[in-house]
Amino acid sequence: MKLRPPASTESTESNSSTPQPLRRLLVAGSLLLAARAVWRPAIAQGKLRPTPSQTEGPFYPTTLPDDTDNDLLRQGQRSYAHGLPVWLEGTLSDVDGRALAGGTVEIWQCDHAGHYHHPGDGGKADLDFQGFGRAEVDRDGRFRFRTIRPVAYVGRTPHIHVKVKLGTRELLTTQLYVAGEPGNERDGLWRRLNAAERAALTLPYSAGAQGLQARCSLVVQT
Repeated sequence: MKLRPPASTESTESNSSTPQPLRRLLVAGSLLLAARAVWRPAIAQGKLRPTPSQTEGPFYPTTLPDDTDNDLLRQGQRSYAHGLPVWLEGTLSDVDGRALAGGTVEIWQCDHAGHYHHPGDGGKADLDFQGFGRAEVDRDGRFRFRTIRPVAYVGRTPHIHVKVKLGTRELLTTQLYVAGEPGNERDGLWRRLNAAERAALTLPYSAGAQGLQARCSLVVQT
């Protein structure tokens, strides 16, 4: 079942009941908001700064699941009950600030135990987890996914892989990280990013009206 972007998911509800470990991440996320000021979209000549690209990695699916919609927690009648559910929302525009309506955003990530749906990972991923999803960008440039907060595995800090397509063209491949994760500083790919690039790709996760959520802004050259 395709999930549509909501008109608004802002919330002013109190987070006083948030578990302590998650609260620490939320605090770290709020601190990152200040750092994200470094990544102001407006730059010289009125253009927007393109989102930094990163490697696709070895686990892009060789075979896509039967269900490739934007809800990675449901496949037909099957539901995934592990991990911490999260709404990943965002906008997609070109460097002139125009919404890239009709574009497609793909994400893929490991399950709660750190396994991908890929033969290179031994076929150990939970079959209830879709692991890969696509979202069509609406006329306002918005997209939305239902998935889990990414988890760490050996050698990598938590991250979600992202690919942007327009028709048959691939416009961006990158990775999105979690603000406040102690593993970020030990992750080789995250460490290669400068301060502005980290601010663009490292997302605060916060409690909202519909649960945990994260937001990103993707800018591509067309």
